[in-house]
Amino acid sequence: MTSSPGVGRGWPEGTADQARELQRRLAIHEREWHALKSQRPRRAAEQLAAAMVHLLQADDPAQRQITPARERAIELVEHALLWLKAEISDPGCPSHGR
Repeated sequence: MTSSPGVGRGWPEGTADQARELQRRLAIHEREWHALKSQRPRRAAEQLAAAMVHLLQADDPAQRQITPARERAIELVEHALLWLKAEISDPGCPSHGR
């Protein structure tokens, strides 16, 4: 039995670039931090996009064992869930404590 080229091997072409672009667009940058830091869905989306980047850049989906990229993606997904469940909050701006 043969499979189509690319099926079961690696990620579809261009998906890593698309994930990086999505992560770049969702990242909360320094100038917008105070306005967006409390938006839980926004914070979660930022983390989920970063998880996708880790998987698509550094993981082989055909690999059966957990890879470092998968471990990092799991951490980011779990962090995103904490934001969505309102189980964590913004720790505050470090520059305000000084």
